[in-house]
Amino acid sequence: MLRTRVIPCLQLIDESLVKTIKFDKYGYIGDPINTVRIFNELEVDELCFLDIRASIQNRSPNFKILSEIADECFMPLSYGGGIRDIEIAKKILSIGFEKIVINTAAWNTPQLITSLAEHSGNQSIIASIDVKRNIWGKYHVYICDGTKKIDIDPIEWAQKVEKLGAGEILLTSIDNDGTWNGYDWEILKKIINAVSIPVIANGGAGSIEHIRQAVKECGVSAVALGSMIVYQQKGMGVLINFPDNQKLSEAIDL
Repeated sequence: MLRTRVIPCLQLIDESLVKTIKFDKYGYIGDPINTVRIFNELEVDELCFLDIRASIQNRSPNFKILSEIADECFMPLSYGGGIRDIEIAKKILSIGFEKIVINTAAWNTPQLITSLAEHSGNQSIIASIDVKRNIWGKYHVYICDGTKKIDIDPIEWAQKVEKLGAGEILLTSIDNDGTWNGYDWEILKKIINAVSIPVIANGGAGSIEHIRQAVKECGVSAVALGSMIVYQQKGMGVLINFPDNQKLSEAIDL
């Protein structure tokens, strides 16, 4: 097991596995259950599933597919999307997911983070923060699958979700999502320096070198991978895979 977690971050639209580019157009990847079986065989650290349309469509999570995922999966699971209240969160945890990922609801109902932390512990709550630069280079926080900008600085928001009780932050660069160009190093460093809880880098990874940079140069506690683990290479077809453990270990854990 690697000391630094390397987490496949898989995007759902209801029962289909997809992958976006900059939170916009997406490609169909396949069936999530078959994908879980492959990652079982690859013995990954944990899996994160995000239903990217649930909140914007104002619908609840698809508990049927989540139950099937939990039944099939051998590793720890986290889920985000359509979690509006504590009862929905409790149901997801009862299905077999270890962590709840909260994005839109964290802004609309901040107390939900605190209530969940009191119920299940801080370690079960991941605050998802999606960031994007404007034309002047200033970072803004977005919710509702990147469609709604909220009026708070990303650093201030990261500090607030930590105080509310989040145990981790999943920091996603909308600009870099699906590009294979690397994580957004600047905002990663700023957020890591501003909070004491673990930060998971997400959005843009395209090589083991990008993972190494996030861990060694930025100091993230974990990295999330999207395109790298569902495509053969940039511009090529679907292939569920995972970086070689030996190469990962040499890059980030020695």
